[in-house]
Amino acid sequence: MRNQNCDVVIVGAGFSGLYLIHRLRVLGFSLRVFERGGDVGGTWYWNRYPGARCDVESMQYSYSFSEELQQEWNWSERFSAQPEILDYANHVADRFDLRRAVEFNTTVTAAHFDEAAGRWTVTTDKGETISARHCIMATGCISDVQTPDIEGLAAFEGATYHTGNWPHEAVDFAGKRIAVIGTGSSGIQAIPVLAEQAEHLTVFQRTANYSLPARNGAMTEEYARSWKDDYAQLREQQRQSHKGALGEASNVSGLDASETERNSAYEARWAKGGTTLLGSYKDMMVDNRVNDTAAEFVRDKIRAIVRDPGVAEKLAAKGYPIGTKRICVDSGYFETYNRDNVELVDIKATPIQRITANGLSTSAREYELDAIVFATGFDAMTGTLFNIDIQGRAGTRLKDKWEAGPRTYLGLMSEQFPNMFMITGPGSPSVLTNMIVSIEQHVDWVTDCLVHMRDRNLATICPDLAAEDDWVDHVNVVAHTTLFPQAASWYMGANIAGKPRIFMPYIGGAGAYRKICDEVVAEGYKGFDFQPIQDLVAAAE
Repeated sequence: MRNQNCDVVIVGAGFSGLYLIHRLRVLGFSLRVFERGGDVGGTWYWNRYPGARCDVESMQYSYSFSEELQQEWNWSERFSAQPEILDYANHVADRFDLRRAVEFNTTVTAAHFDEAAGRWTVTTDKGETISARHCIMATGCISDVQTPDIEGLAAFEGATYHTGNWPHEAVDFAGKRIAVIGTGSSGIQAIPVLAEQAEHLTVFQRTANYSLPARNGAMTEEYARSWKDDYAQLREQQRQSHKGALGEASNVSGLDASETERNSAYEARWAKGGTTLLGSYKDMMVDNRVNDTAAEFVRDKIRAIVRDPGVAEKLAAKGYPIGTKRICVDSGYFETYNRDNVELVDIKATPIQRITANGLSTSAREYELDAIVFATGFDAMTGTLFNIDIQGRAGTRLKDKWEAGPRTYLGLMSEQFPNMFMITGPGSPSVLTNMIVSIEQHVDWVTDCLVHMRDRNLATICPDLAAEDDWVDHVNVVAHTTLFPQAASWYMGANIAGKPRIFMPYIGGAGAYRKICDEVVAEGYKGFDFQPIQDLVAAAE
């Protein structure tokens, strides 16, 4: 029987949870760690769909806490595929003996704060109750899959899949008529692979998405060595950068460049691949005039790639600035629509009405199908937290407090919920950055805070309301200095019916955010209130 009283409960064993285990174990804290999946890896454990791949370069999408780990691990591609990233997570778990700390196939169902004891009571679906001084939510930003409520789904006689919860065994689509519903990042990655496997593929698109070519290829020894020989300096540059990743961010205004100069810059970045086109000009994400030139450049590329002009126009994203929805990176996505076995359906023009036993009906016609793949995304940032019954002081429910949108201080904690930390929570840069860089920064901040409390006999930490209000206001003010709020994106919660429309991540940048967090600590954890252990004991007496 594991200890039912511990210093820290960690929820989740993805990249956040693994690093937390390593740090807290070294620092001498007792742990219980719960993971609803069957193994480590988080999003890379669940998202096994064909074509799943990281959009951050492999040499940058890895931990920096161990120089030995950095030097010994070798990536095979410029942009790593899901199986290799999962192999990396497993290697880290084995190398640092982290797996034995995790209780797999276990879901945390509730976490209630006991104000008199200054502890969290955590309950699992196995019926166990644990008492912990601290509760750390390492649950991930995009973990709660969403399947649309389409009439007739239960009656469909074929197979259904969700990209965010893909089977662990291989799926054979040979000779099958399949549908993909959704053209976000997972759909754009999966569609080219599925088209090669299926007899016929029908793509149901609600909103066209901008996508840039990955130009993926084998990792060269020369490129890997350029990082490994200078990791210390390059990692520090990553931490101080806006996105937590190094590319070719420009300090030039797009308004100062001629049309010829802009097109030349865009062509060079399109040829290089990845997301670097968005860094062509410093005002790309704040000035519609500049953004429009990049958006039209990409639309023209689509028109040149896709042979059918009508299909090309359906695929050419319009109505929102490029980059304000998560930019996609693809391998042959637009070229796929030149295949004879691929069909695109615009469900804004002809909406899906119902799923039948044998397929799917739109307002225009019925499609006979053997399988349906939902690439319909996640209830991002808040969904996984809301699946847990989290109650803070005086029984305050997190879901109720966040009814009008998430409210945090620094994306790390929420007022009324002492000793509960969130790794890359709403109000932090999180999904707008290289996630591993942001994860390491948050884990380091939280674990340093726990040491600070232990060394000073402090029982609880909680942000004060004024600090939280100021941070929420700051997050919103900064967001609205950019073009991001112009898009109905999952950053805004727009993909979930009834979810408040509020920009959830902090757009100020990873480097600027890190500086803010460091300054908060330097000023005696400004904006946080501590309760000494002796005061807690005295109150109990």
